Amino acid sequence: DINVLQSTMLQELSSHAMDIYDYLLAGVDPRLKSYPLMQSPVPMTVILLCYLFFVLYLGPCIMANRKPFQLKEAMIFYNFALVALSTVIVYEFLMSGWVTTYTWRCDPIDTSDSPEALRMVRVAWLFWFSKIIELMDTIFFVLRKKHGQVTFLHIFHHSFMPWTWWWGVSYAPGGMGSFHAMVNSTVHIIMYFYYGLSAAGPRFQKFLWWKKYMTAIQLIQFVLVSLHVTQYYFMDSCDYQFPLIIHLVWIYGTFFFVLFSNFWIQAYVKGKRLPKQDIKQSLNGTAVHTNGRHQENGTSIGINHGASNGSSNGCVHHENSSKMKKA
Repeated sequence: DINVLQSTMLQELSSHAMDIYDYLLAGVDPRLKSYPLMQSPVPMTVILLCYLFFVLYLGPCIMANRKPFQLKEAMIFYNFALVALSTVIVYEFLMSGWVTTYTWRCDPIDTSDSPEALRMVRVAWLFWFSKIIELMDTIFFVLRKKHGQVTFLHIFHHSFMPWTWWWGVSYAPGGMGSFHAMVNSTVHIIMYFYYGLSAAGPRFQKFLWWKKYMTAIQLIQFVLVSLHVTQYYFMDSCDYQFPLIIHLVWIYGTFFFVLFSNFWIQAYVKGKRLPKQDIKQSLNGTAVHTNGRHQENGTSIGINHGASNGSSNGCVHHENSSKMKKA
């Protein structure tokens, strides 16, 4: 009977899926079992799905007929709080191995329960959790109706990185695979400090002349990360326990280097992604702050969506003002 056969196949597939799930969870570092949201990938996945639902549908629906929130004080606090958190993360990464016992080449994961190894586990989890906090970047955009900054790359980065890093932290909290987390947190100290000043208002514009170099700092980040993991491919031997993470970090660094390079060319060489009043300033190499306009909590990278005037079923649709532009 066809129905019995289909039911049997579904049961077998379900059984195999559960076996794979149990196998994956069995490999999770037992030292992380007591940390929040680390017992299973389900809560983390639910959080990210709720984030996507809000920023892509629910948030724009709620804000469709409302004026944008200002949120100045909240954003100032948020950005400078992330500066402080990122500073702590960088310090903890350094003291957990990178300036104590690591060689900056092939550094395996310390799986012991030594104080330094447990410190690395803690900061690896803290770095991952900071990515959950940073989902607020996009929520601020939606509440302030900054639809042009809710780009494809922005959403992809904020949702994909926390999901992949959950698995990275679960299996490999430390070792050479944690280098990119330390570098990323260093960049975030600079980035959120810029955003904090930017959110403070026009009187701080004179201190933001280095806006253009934010993209350059991001590019340097990806170069450093890619170069560091590239060492692995030229070593005679390396006992780092999870080579897959090395491959993923290399792909991730290279992928974003290409996308950020394209943004640099479009924004600062061709001037295509800036307001018309700012193009001349940008091409001359000066800072872009005409009439107090500035980017806050994100870079306009990827597919740029502008808010349209029309609505359907009470929701604002975000469409390009011209043709869709690929990242």
